[in-house]
Amino acid sequence: MFILTVTCEVRPTEDKDKVVKAVTNLFSLDKIEVVEDYPYDRLVGESSKIESLVKLHRILRQERILDTFRSVLLNNKVGNTTEFRLNKQSAYIGRVTLVTLDSESPLGPITVRIVSDKIDDVIDWLAPKTVGGHPIQERKIPKV
Repeated sequence: MFILTVTCEVRPTEDKDKVVKAVTNLFSLDKIEVVEDYPYDRLVGESSKIESLVKLHRILRQERILDTFRSVLLNNKVGNTTEFRLNKQSAYIGRVTLVTLDSESPLGPITVRIVSDKIDDVIDWLAPKTVGGHPIQERKIPKV
């Protein structure tokens, strides 16, 4: 079982297409919709395929932030779920910047939740242990 949920606010000053682009620069989602909500509309994207994380997997290696990303995934893991937040403006240009405080992303962060009965395998594939910033062992994409 694998469920990826990506959500973020769409502020009135933002172009909805640009918010969609920010999200799709990092994730290949099965479904994306903008839901009217108060005080801001929300983008909600979902996928049931682990392959939806392949873009993020590649970018994490380009950005050389595997150690930090792995730490966040493990620290935020509860049961079979992990969650993290990303800067929307960085995502728009295809970069990954983790957000810990809302003030770090003035237009609101992209919140990502991964649920899997093999969450440890997903984390080990997405952000493996490293030595000197390089993966000790690259794993194949897990069957979930």
